[in-house]
Amino acid sequence: MGIDEIIRNRRSVFPAQFSGEKLADKDIMRMLENANWAPTHIHTEPWRFIVFKDDKIKDLMLFMANLYKNITPKENYSEAKFEKFANRAQNVSHIIAIGMHRHDLPGLPEEEEIAAVAMAVQNLWLTLTDIPEAGGYWSSGALVYTPQFAEYLGWNSPIRCLGLFYVGIKDANKPHADGHRKPIEDKVVWR
Repeated sequence: MGIDEIIRNRRSVFPAQFSGEKLADKDIMRMLENANWAPTHIHTEPWRFIVFKDDKIKDLMLFMANLYKNITPKENYSEAKFEKFANRAQNVSHIIAIGMHRHDLPGLPEEEEIAAVAMAVQNLWLTLTDIPEAGGYWSSGALVYTPQFAEYLGWNSPIRCLGLFYVGIKDANKPHADGHRKPIEDKVVWR
C-alpha cells in the first residue's frame, strides 16, 4: 500500500473483533522499530513500551480486572465489565503498554513529550495497517493512570503510562467499521 492508502485505511479494531490468532514477534518488532522513528523535540525520544504476549497477557488482564474490582465504588461496579477485562486475553495476540518518559528539560513542555509518544503510537498503528489481516486499538481509561497500574508495570516517575495498545488478527466474521471523515475544507482556513 502507498502512504495515502495506509493512512486512510487505519482503523480501530477492538479486541472483541480479533480472532485469537497470533502475529509473529517480528511484526511487533517492525511496529516498534517504526515507532522509534517518530518526531521528537530536542531528541528526547520519550516513548517507552512493554510488550505482553502469551500467558503474560492473561496475567495483565486478570490484574486489570481485579484492579477495576478493588477501586470501583460499589454503586458503579459492573460484573460485566469485570468479566470483559478478565476475558479480553482470549482474542489478543499482543498488548503493548505505552509509556512516556518525561524529560524535565528547560523549555520542554509536557505537551510536546505527549505529542511525541502519540506520534510513535501512530507509527505503530500505520505499520500494523500495512499488515492486511492485523488490527489494533489504543485504549486508555482511569485504570492505566493509577499508581497501582504504574507499580504493576514497574514504571515510576518520570515514566507515565498513557494506555495500552491491543494487537490481533482480525476475525473475518466480525464486521469492521468503514472510515469516514468530514471534508477537510470544513477544518482549514487559508490566509
